[in-house]
Amino acid sequence: MSLIEARDLRRTFTLRRKVGRFRRQRHEVVAVEDVSFAIEAGETVGYVGPNGAGKSTTIKMLTGILVPTGGFVRVCGLEPAARRRELAGRIGVVFGQRSQLWWDLPLLESFDLLRDIFRVPRAAHADRLDECVELLEMGPFLHTPVRQLSLGQRMRGEVTAALLHGPRLLVLDEPTIGLDLESKVRLRRFLARLNAERGTTLLLTTHDLDDIETLCRRLVVIDHGRVLADGPLAGLRAEVARERTLVVDLERPVPPLELPGARVAHVENDGSRQHLVFDRERLTAAALITAVAERAPVHDVSVLEPEIADVIRRLYELRESRALPVVDR
Repeated sequence: MSLIEARDLRRTFTLRRKVGRFRRQRHEVVAVEDVSFAIEAGETVGYVGPNGAGKSTTIKMLTGILVPTGGFVRVCGLEPAARRRELAGRIGVVFGQRSQLWWDLPLLESFDLLRDIFRVPRAAHADRLDECVELLEMGPFLHTPVRQLSLGQRMRGEVTAALLHGPRLLVLDEPTIGLDLESKVRLRRFLARLNAERGTTLLLTTHDLDDIETLCRRLVVIDHGRVLADGPLAGLRAEVARERTLVVDLERPVPPLELPGARVAHVENDGSRQHLVFDRERLTAAALITAVAERAPVHDVSVLEPEIADVIRRLYELRESRALPVVDR
């Protein structure tokens, strides 16, 4: 059984709009439509899309906060909305804009209260807390009231709070929003280690593409409430972003290289470093390097993969043209 299974998941909301001076008309808004995917234990999955795409609505249905209008969903073998309390003991949830910590209490006391709420054995709680304190470097502010913590410190506390009961699944909704670069790096490193060493499944929604690059091996892209693509990040790159960039360092400056199947995108150092863009379906990197070497002595080469932002942008473009590829997992 998959850790998360969603089939034809749908969620609508009813709004009332003013019509004339005294009447209001009911209007149905579809937030999520026919969303289907499965996530296995130990996976790290990025669930991404623009604002209003349906990401947070999906997360709320997976965690039992919202009841689906239609479709099927199981998380850790449970129906989330019907068995929300039992599910809370099997998953951890971190919302970047919401807190599960007690605002006026020292951070450590919040952790103690959560141990009682989840009925975690004292020894297991102490072991997990010690590990999180060490890896997230929280020792200096454990006794500081939550309201006095910086955003980065509070987010480290939020992640720890979500893990103290030993969940199989950690759901993170915009966990690095507003964090400084150092805090982001520390949090990503911790989450990667959590997945590698503990096998904790990670489901991550974010607008920070560095989060996806660092943590997620699989990407589910959603827009207008529907899944656009679902597959390994490498596979999506190969399918929808075929262009690669060959960076060549030459032993001497030369004019921009004009080669069949490639175009010069950028020139540095008077021509001794050139960025050549090519279509991997029509030309291999090896063939292009050979062609470059025939024109000028080569000192070094490297191939740059498309950035994740380019992959997602291309998916949206394909959606508009209704020419979306099918990506096998």
